[in-house]
Amino acid sequence: MRLIPLNSTVKTPAERFTGDVYLTMIKTPEPPSRLVASLVRFTPGARTNWHAHAVGQTLYCTEGGGYVVNRTGQVIVLRAGDSVWTPPGEEHWHGGTADNFMCHLALLEAGEHGDGTTWLEPVTDDDYRAAARRAGQR
Repeated sequence: MRLIPLNSTVKTPAERFTGDVYLTMIKTPEPPSRLVASLVRFTPGARTNWHAHAVGQTLYCTEGGGYVVNRTGQVIVLRAGDSVWTPPGEEHWHGGTADNFMCHLALLEAGEHGDGTTWLEPVTDDDYRAAARRAGQR
């Protein structure tokens, strides 16, 4: 066994996220393991772009509240202690509610090239507000 030193927290790139989102990488793949694990912190209203994962993704909310939304319009309200699984290829986004920070662990398996994430277009403000309404929030 070995200690994995704490990595620096970095601000995520604006071309993949809306608002202020911060990422601390926990684990990168080391064969034979393909595990990718990171701690992601969203400020209120911040969110990912639409994206999908080649082998799926598990999100475990550690603090606050947020949304996970797929292309069919399904909205899951994520609160501390909740987990969400997005299957391989399912296009989705996630982020904080308008009034809360949201922090989650993002767990996925790397694909053949990189982490297997396909990044798509930003989530519009109108789409974000529509998801909040569907979730029964403002």
